Amino acid sequence: MKKKILIRIGSLRHGGAEKVLVTFLKNLPEDKYEIDLLLNLYSGKYLTDVPNWVNVMYLNRGEMITNNRPKDIPKKTYRVVYQGLLKKYPKILYKGKLKNKVYDIEFAAIHGMYEEILKSPQKNSKKIIWVQNDIFNLKEYTPEIIKKFFSFDSIMVISNKLKQEMYKLTDDKMLRERIVQVYNPIDAQDTLRKADLAINDYPFRNQYPTFVTVGTVYPQKGYDRLLNVHKKLLDNGFSHNLLIIGDGYDFNNIQKLLQKLQLHKTAKMLGFNDNPYPYIKKADFYVMSSRHEGFPTIIAEALILNKPIIATDVSGVRDLLQDGKLGLIVQNSDDGIYEGMRSFISQKGLADQYIQEIAITELPFKLKYSVDKIMEIIDNL
Repeated sequence: MKKKILIRIGSLRHGGAEKVLVTFLKNLPEDKYEIDLLLNLYSGKYLTDVPNWVNVMYLNRGEMITNNRPKDIPKKTYRVVYQGLLKKYPKILYKGKLKNKVYDIEFAAIHGMYEEILKSPQKNSKKIIWVQNDIFNLKEYTPEIIKKFFSFDSIMVISNKLKQEMYKLTDDKMLRERIVQVYNPIDAQDTLRKADLAINDYPFRNQYPTFVTVGTVYPQKGYDRLLNVHKKLLDNGFSHNLLIIGDGYDFNNIQKLLQKLQLHKTAKMLGFNDNPYPYIKKADFYVMSSRHEGFPTIIAEALILNKPIIATDVSGVRDLLQDGKLGLIVQNSDDGIYEGMRSFISQKGLADQYIQEIAITELPFKLKYSVDKIMEIIDNL
């Protein structure tokens, strides 16, 4: 008999957690599970990638509203009120949209859905949470809130740092056993295939080395300090280019900063691209300036493309770069990013050392291993 699973996530927008979830679903055996995927908002680039056998449901339709334009306020208010109502009175959701279906597993595919799953009226279902970000660096996640995660039957974390931080919250051996580190499933062959596709809009034709970075444009990613570092390096005689690929609510602010610093010739913002891999492959180095992360999937993908990497010392980076063996881990600051980029520009052999090390290293985040690990957790609950 198939296990009946309810998976909840906000949307399937272009984020790492959303991509990872869809990659996981695409590699599950259809004959083993019956899955309802419930979205708060039916939107996102990964909607078309969900396997046909997965039943996709939603609370609201349409794109995410990130502004406060008068014409959008009624719709935005309706969504907030409707989702809040179902969160407060979950029996309405389970009796209505979910048609009183009884689930074996209820799965919060991202930590932000923890309350919705814990408030489920189905007390006999086993509950899983997938912690996809460094919640210990998010102000809204106090220790008291994070301790609520121990009410889940399994707590999947994506880095050893997160696992150790969770351990600090309890000495209870049984609770600690609920914490399982699982690498995010990444389809290496798909990444390599997409990286080989031709591109016609690569913006730099000069002889200077290019740093590339990919991610949703919001403060967590640190693109403001990356532009400031880029400017400082240029002022100090270290010629190079910077390419930022991604979109988000902070895009206009970062674009304005780029213009204010007069970097339009050496720094480019391409906006969202559903295939950033040819740009990563063509660039000389990958740089990640994030203030915090959970498991930066893009770093894993840059490793698959054998790209020299500079990354701030945030959650997941030491696991991915094997404590600096496979890439340069720098202090999580403007100075740290500056020194890392300067080192790659000025030390000609440094990048080659990392390229050689990546080439001979078996990367641990294999797709099959990660999918099998998650299936094992589900099957043993």
